[in-house]
Amino acid sequence: MVYKKPVVDEQTEIERIRMPRGNEMFAVVTSMSGNNKVIVDCEDGKTRVGRIRGKIKKRVWIRLGDLVLVEPWEVQAHERCDVFWKYTRTQANYLKRTGKIQLELE
Repeated sequence: MVYKKPVVDEQTEIERIRMPRGNEMFAVVTSMSGNNKVIVDCEDGKTRVGRIRGKIKKRVWIRLGDLVLVEPWEVQAHERCDVFWKYTRTQANYLKRTGKIQLELE
């Protein structure tokens, strides 16, 4: 039995875009640090160390230049954050094109 990944068209992918809520913000991955940590440039102008949450760690492959959704920690909010969502290239380009993000995508 061969499992085939369902084909998702571009319009459906754009309709399923997760937007930030509350304290969440957009960020771009600038460096991989290992041990499930990445360096991200957030939309508030700060550079933070992001920890990839265990829920997405095994399901999603995060690379340099990816647009992610982060939530700063309550204690070290200016230095650290949790990465909990990764946008596809189509979704990232749509957000950039419509002006919802001002970050420079690589």
